Amino acid sequence: MSLRLVFCAPGFKAEPWVRDLAAHFPDATIDVWSADGPSTPADYAIVWSPPDAFYASQPTLKAAFNVGAGVDGLLRSKALPTALPIVRVEDAGMAPLMAEYVVQAVVRHTRGLDTSEADMRARKWRTNRSGDRSDYPVGVLGAGALGSVVARALVAQRFTVSVWSRSPKRIEGARGYAGAAALDDFLAATRVLVNLLPLTPDTEDLLDRATLSKLIAPAYVVNVARGRHLVDADLLALIAEGHVAGATLDVFREEPLPATHPFWDEPRITLTPHCSAVTQRTETVAQIAGKIARLQRGEEISGVVDRVRGY
Repeated sequence: MSLRLVFCAPGFKAEPWVRDLAAHFPDATIDVWSADGPSTPADYAIVWSPPDAFYASQPTLKAAFNVGAGVDGLLRSKALPTALPIVRVEDAGMAPLMAEYVVQAVVRHTRGLDTSEADMRARKWRTNRSGDRSDYPVGVLGAGALGSVVARALVAQRFTVSVWSRSPKRIEGARGYAGAAALDDFLAATRVLVNLLPLTPDTEDLLDRATLSKLIAPAYVVNVARGRHLVDADLLALIAEGHVAGATLDVFREEPLPATHPFWDEPRITLTPHCSAVTQRTETVAQIAGKIARLQRGEEISGVVDRVRGY
C-alpha cells in the first residue's frame, strides 16, 4: 500500500503544499481534508490548527506534523488523540527572518529612531542622541531554535545579551540563566526584553506587571512569541507610568487585533500583523518529508513535542 498523507491547515493555500509534498513523495496519495467531503484515513498529517472533526476522521495517523513553530493551538484541542505524536517545525528558514525582525526592533528603539519617526511626522527637526549599546542590556526569553539564533544575532550587534531558558543552554557571547529560580536575576539584568518562549500553562500571562516591573527602567518589550504571554492592561499601565518606554508587538491575544483595542491608540507601541517569521513552505516541506522518510525506515526523529512541557 502506498504512503498516504493528508493536509489540513485552515488559512493556508493547500495547492502549493500538496505540490511540494508530491515532489518529495511522487508515489504517495496526498489528500486535502475537508469537513464537507469524504476523508480517507492517512498515515501522516500535515496540519495547522485543524478542527476537532479532523481527528475523528483520521484514526490511522502515525504522527501529525505542525507547519509552524508553535504547537499551543494543537495541544489545546480536546479532540487531539492522547497517543498521537506531534512533530514541530525546527527553524525551517524562520530563524533568520525572526533574527532580522528582532534586531531591527531593538536597534530602532536603542538608536532613538522610533522617536525620530514621531518627530518627522510632527515636522519637528530634533536630534535624538542614543546611548551606548551597553546602556541597553537585552534579555531573550527562550533559547530554542528561534531564540538561540536571535540571541546570537544580537551578540553580533555588540549588545550585552542574556538568555533565560527552562534548562541550561550555552550561547557564545551571551550570559545564560536557567530555571524559575534564576528568572528574577535575569529580569534585573535586562532593559530590553525579547520574548520567544513557547506558550504553555506555565508561561501564559508571564509578561505581567510583576514580571515587567523587575526590568531596568525605562524598559522596552519585544513580543514575537504569543499574545497570551502578555497581560495587555499591565503593559499599558507600565508605559503610562514610565517604567516601560514602549514596545514592539507582533502577536496578540486576538488576531486580527480588534480596531477598538487600546494598543492602537498608544503611540509608543509599534504593531505588526504577526509577520516576524512566517512559515517558509519549501524549507518546511523538506524538513517534514525528511522526517517522514526516517519514520518509514523505523528511525528516530527530532522535534517530537513533549506534551507535559508543551513544546
